[in-house]
Amino acid sequence: MQKPILLAFSLCLALLPALTAQKNTLRLILEKQGPALDTILNNVDRYQVQIIYTQIDRDANNFPTFRSYTYNLDTNLYYYPASAVKMPAAFLALEKLNQIKVEGLSKYSPMHTGAGRPPQTTATVDTSAENDQPSIAQYIKKIFLVSDNDAFNRLYEFLGQEYLNKQLWNKGYKRTRIIHRLSVPGFDVESNRYTNPISFFDSLRNPIFQQGQVNSMAYPRLNLRKQLQGKGYIEGDSTMINQPFDFLNRNYVGLEELHDMLKAVMFPEAVRPEQRFDLTENDYKFLYRWMSAYPRESTHPSYPEHVEEDNYVKFLLFGDKKAPMTIPNNIRIFNKVGLAYGFLTDAAYIVDFEHGVEFMLAATIRVNNDEVFNDGKYEYDEIGLPFLGKVGQAIYVHELQRPKLVRPVLAKFKTEEGE
Repeated sequence: MQKPILLAFSLCLALLPALTAQKNTLRLILEKQGPALDTILNNVDRYQVQIIYTQIDRDANNFPTFRSYTYNLDTNLYYYPASAVKMPAAFLALEKLNQIKVEGLSKYSPMHTGAGRPPQTTATVDTSAENDQPSIAQYIKKIFLVSDNDAFNRLYEFLGQEYLNKQLWNKGYKRTRIIHRLSVPGFDVESNRYTNPISFFDSLRNPIFQQGQVNSMAYPRLNLRKQLQGKGYIEGDSTMINQPFDFLNRNYVGLEELHDMLKAVMFPEAVRPEQRFDLTENDYKFLYRWMSAYPRESTHPSYPEHVEEDNYVKFLLFGDKKAPMTIPNNIRIFNKVGLAYGFLTDAAYIVDFEHGVEFMLAATIRVNNDEVFNDGKYEYDEIGLPFLGKVGQAIYVHELQRPKLVRPVLAKFKTEEGE
């Protein structure tokens, strides 16, 4: 009577290695890299490493399906996303324009930002634009080309703290807290709740839409671990404070949320309707163009100092390369990075048109060996960027070898150069 039970148990044991291998695909890929990644992988808690790898397969109609693997993912662990928060701000700025529904208003409309209270500043000229005028489109280009901080701040002021966060929460991106401008002096928790008055104009400089100053509500704090980090920090020019650095009132977007927001824009047809951003077909083409563009491919704005740095804001796959550096034409990376306080983050959709490869990859790592914040001593070049580059390379090589029943048709991601 026990033979069927023993047989079933034996079958389970036989299947266990295959199931384990399937569940730990990402771990197995990383561990195959040996010394190149061992130092980090053997100290994941110290470096606060988190990785998400998503395989993409297509059916006969080119419809995508996804299988995700994670490494050390902890949705309750705080990390500082830095400039990665600019990605959802760009998506929502386009969405808000579409929802305003004012005739003649578009992402190219001249946008003048006023100042309603100190320490707010105005923005009525943008010499990087062909017409010298600020616009939502120009700000988004700058965000994805070089991760421009002022461009994000102007979108933050257009969106308003409350709208920005509630829209993301309503889409299901709950582990999100975007509550301050970036790298601009004088703002505190209270003043970051206030947004500037903004006006949009037509080509003849006639006003077509105006938005007054907005005061957002206070937000409940997310229940995250390690929002106090390190053993000290530098305050002002040189004062050492011997206590943990406080991230309680700093921005946060969970790595999984970043990954899913990117997925919603790259594959809107494959996510639930409530997760999508309200974008037009032209918006998607615009985003695909500029999310994947390199500084050398842009005229307005122009970045001559970065023309030999295709990987300037492309950490995964090419983060370990030094300038001059040109990414092969068959590869495009649709992504957004963040780098500050020793944290490096990248969320990307990577394609190789020549070999029919596509996958998503998101990763974050903290490099701060002395555990002191604001001292400018972070191991970005020595540890962080090489790690992200090698992680991307490991996944890319795996994808080159991974068999697929249907070769993906990736034509919609081949964007033409232009403004």
